[in-house]
Order: sequence, then C-alpha cells, then structure tokens
Amino acid sequence: MAESYDVIIIGSGPGGYVTAVRSAQLGFKTAIVEREHLGGICLNWGCIPTKALLRSAEIKHFAEHARDYGLKIDGTVTADTAAVVDRSRKVSARLNGGVGFLMKKNKVDVIWGEAKLTKAPAGAQPGEIVVSKTSKKPMEPQHPAPKGTKGEGAYTAKHIIVATGARPRALPGIEPDGKLIWTYFEAMVPKEMPKSLLVMGSGAIGIEFASFYRTMGADVTVVELLPQVMPVEDAEVSKFAQKQFEKQGMKILLDAKVTKVEKAANSITAHVEKKDGTVEKITAERMISAVGVQGNVENLGLEALGVKVERGVVAVDGYGRTNVPGIYAIGDVAGPPMLAHKAEHEGVICVEKIANVPGVHGLDKSKIPGCTYCNPQVASVGLTEAKAKESGYDIRVGRFQFGANGKAIALGEDQGFIKTIFDKKTGQLLGAHMIGAEVTELIQGFVVAMNLETTEEELMHSVFPHPTLSEMMKESVLDAYGRALNA
Repeated sequence: MAESYDVIIIGSGPGGYVTAVRSAQLGFKTAIVEREHLGGICLNWGCIPTKALLRSAEIKHFAEHARDYGLKIDGTVTADTAAVVDRSRKVSARLNGGVGFLMKKNKVDVIWGEAKLTKAPAGAQPGEIVVSKTSKKPMEPQHPAPKGTKGEGAYTAKHIIVATGARPRALPGIEPDGKLIWTYFEAMVPKEMPKSLLVMGSGAIGIEFASFYRTMGADVTVVELLPQVMPVEDAEVSKFAQKQFEKQGMKILLDAKVTKVEKAANSITAHVEKKDGTVEKITAERMISAVGVQGNVENLGLEALGVKVERGVVAVDGYGRTNVPGIYAIGDVAGPPMLAHKAEHEGVICVEKIANVPGVHGLDKSKIPGCTYCNPQVASVGLTEAKAKESGYDIRVGRFQFGANGKAIALGEDQGFIKTIFDKKTGQLLGAHMIGAEVTELIQGFVVAMNLETTEEELMHSVFPHPTLSEMMKESVLDAYGRALNA
C-alpha cells in the first residue's frame, strides 16, 4: 500500500525545500522528492556557487589595485583555477548539507528518485506519484542522501506541488557540447582559465560569467540580440553598465546574433550577424550559451492529467494553483521571473493558501527585485522609466551619484548611481534602479517601501545612517522632488 502524505513536493530547490519547511510548520505530513541533489540548481549550480566564484574574482581585483588603497603587494596576483573552483564547490556542499538538516529538523521525508504524477487528487481521494530510479546523470558525484530517506515506489498525497525548476535553453545548431560550448554548468567548473571567451546572451547569467572571466584575465566578447546590454534593466542603468564593462576590456556587440559556430580542436569561431547584415567572425577558446532557461515540465505526467502547460512552463494563478485541483506549481517551472527568491515566496504563498492561513495574498510579481552580481553590481525593482511612461504615469525621476557619497568615496567605489521613479500625482514609488558597489544589498530597502505602499514623503522623513551607501537612496528620493542635499 502506497504511503500517504498531506503534501508532496517534487523538487528540492529553493522553492521546493522552503515550501516543505513551511508545510511542516503548518502541521502537514510532508515529503519532498529529489532526483539529484538537495538545494536544486541554486545551491549546487547557480546562485550560491557563482557568488563564490565572483567573490574570488573580486578579491583578485582588489589585490591588483592594492596601491589605490595605499597598500603594496609584491609580485603578480595569479588565479589558481583549481582552488577557486574547489572553494566554490565546498560552499555549495556546505549549504547542501544544511538543506538535509532542515528536512530532518522539520520531519520532512526525503524521497530519492524521479517522480511522475499518475493520478490527480479528486475530492476525498488523494493524488498519486510514482518514484523511480534517477536516470539523469549528475554533473558530479551526488552528495549522499540523508539517512532515513525513502526511495522508489508509489506515494499518495492530497496536494502535489511541482517545483522542478528549469534548465539552460539551447539554440538549434549551437547546442552546448560540454567542451567548447558551455552552459553555466561547465562555466562553473573550468579545468583551466580560457584565454578568450565568447558569451552569447547578456542577461544576469551571461553578464555574471562575463564579469568573472574578464576579471580572471580572459578576453571576453558578449553578443546580445537586443539593442541594450542586460535587456530587462532600465535603459540608463544598462548604458552605464556597458561603459563600465567596456572600460574593463570587454567587447560588447548589441543588435547581433550568433548564426553559426565552427569548432576546431580547442577553439570555436562564431559567425555573428550584425544589425546591418554584415557578419563578423569571432574566434575564442570557449563559448558560453546564456540565452535563457526553460522549465522542466517533461516526463512528469502533467499532460496525461490535463495540467495546462503554456510556453514551456506550467500555467498557474497567483497562489500556484494549476487548472487541475490538488496540483500546484511554483518557481521556475511556473514561469518568470525565474529567480530563487520568487520561488521561495511563491511556495510559501501556495502552501499557506492550501492551509487557509488568514490574510494570504497572491504573488505580486511587480515587487520582486532582480539582482546581477557583476562588477559593478546591478539591482532593481518595479517599473523602469520607459515602462512607467508606457503605463500612462506622469512621473518624477530622482538620481544620485556614488561619486557624491562619502562612504562610496572612502571605499574607493565612486562609480554608479541610484535612480527612483515616482507617480507625480500620488507620490507612489513605482520603481528603483541601482548600479554600483553593494546595490544588491541596498535594493531590499526599496522593496520593503513598495510593499508597504510608502510615499515619497515617508521616505524623506526616514532617517538613514551616516556614513553609509544607503544615504544615496534617500538622496535619490529627494532629488526627484528637487530637494537633494548633497548634489
């Protein structure tokens, strides 16, 4: 007889494991199914290990510019590729073990294997999944399964939440081969640093790797199909970012696309078609394909149960509910923005709605921040200036430069700015956009402000500590109303 649960979650990435913890807290008998490694892509091959790599690059950058801080380092600063990668993998392993601890602490059963939905919940009858042996070959040896985990077999649950994440998208004819053309998997564990690199795509993944490899010494070319680098960001931020990247030695081609790739023994030659129709051939040792990701919707049994899939992701409402009662989806597999923090919050909303927790609100995607950990960092929330105007708002825009902030100057990080956009009629904060040192830590202040429906007046009357980078946030607000004090 199949073991029964209140809630089964398929996938243990940030969305899945956080949902499992909250489900257990709410008193549900909970299990989570994982085919490869606890923590999913984010902890093992995405958010966390990339930040470890970027930290190594940042330290190298500071060491190379020690004289700017009155320090002297004798000799050349060189990167030990194996040690840099090893540190990143150890960071990942530590957090992977932490997820296992959280499952045990919250009495969440971990079921090891691949899940397929075979029956949808119907009235008082629970749904069913069948777990089989993992067929996917892991990128590296799997971390050991926590003791006491379950395995292959049939399991039933009143509520089944799909949290299977996403994988790199491949373009026909330019498919990654793991040797010359990389996805973020291979880019994270290079055996040696390439001397030259072509990055196809300038979204967060592409630009973070471009920034890492450029700092490590590679000649980097970025090819972007759209007319601005980092296309989802405010145009003003993107232009500033492009200038900073080019100062660092990156070559950036916009309104361009890779149409063909020729492979040699240890290099590729990309045919890059420009807006005017001309083709430039670019040769590099390696190429990273960073043209987006696609949801893991296949082989789950969704189609057989009538679950609606649109544009490669599961269609859901603001509470993660699919069109089939009792089946839910959260995180990347449920569509953009494909961000770990969106997945976590979406999962909590989903399971709290299942539990009928009072006051649960559907996910508001307009208040989800985005962060890119390149050099300089980029962070944003809400509407860009262009989108605000397109939406019909009469707006006020404020800006404040890093070069006018005492803490930024003291840090030697005086390049960047903070931009805020307000509804002129109501004072509502519509969007905030930042580029510069540590802005990925600052953006949350504006996220909280937007969530609390804060107006410009309340922000102006908030006291920000001195000397901090956060003072620029207030100055940007003041500037939108002609009241900046330090510019």
